[in-house]
Amino acid sequence: MIKTSTISTENFFMNSHSKVKIDSNRENLLKNISKEIVNEYKKEGVVNLNFICTHNSRRSQLGQVWGFFAAQYFNLNINSFSGGTEVTAFYRNTVKTLQKVGFTFQLIDFSHQNPKYQIYFNGSSKYTLGFSKRYDHKENKKPFIAITTCNNADANCPFIPEAIYRFHLPFVDPKFSDGTDLQEKTYLKTNQQIAAEIFYIFNEVKKNVN
Repeated sequence: MIKTSTISTENFFMNSHSKVKIDSNRENLLKNISKEIVNEYKKEGVVNLNFICTHNSRRSQLGQVWGFFAAQYFNLNINSFSGGTEVTAFYRNTVKTLQKVGFTFQLIDFSHQNPKYQIYFNGSSKYTLGFSKRYDHKENKKPFIAITTCNNADANCPFIPEAIYRFHLPFVDPKFSDGTDLQEKTYLKTNQQIAAEIFYIFNEVKKNVN
């Protein structure tokens, strides 16, 4: 297993929620997402989320991993997946920023192009499977609520037949910092933003499913 940090994932998750400021427009969007998750949860007892971004290499992967963590943190029967309109790889800087906040990566299928990982956090016997894939890959359980995380995915996916609902929740792509001195800081900032908003969504769901 590959783990490069002693930071508590739980502490990072909670601190992200307390530190990141969410404006009123964004908050309304997060509430709308949580509302539809609650509606589906009450009907089916389980919800599948699919975080979608063009290359499924950065923001959508972060959404999947934090969704996986949040489901266990809040004890909710919610499955998180991710996909793209193209297949690339779980980008190494995305892996690194998650390792820095306590996630453990176990390589289970080596590939120069698209390695596959089992991703854990301390105290969990469960894992989420991380690799780049299309949004309609067989690993992504259906039906699902689609959450697109970049402008390209929103523009290039006008119709997702498996989606019960579709929301556009864009995040700044940290790709611009690759190979610069700002790389680590930029990825961590995106990591924190996504963690904070996933916390908000799942917290709202938890409050309203009972």
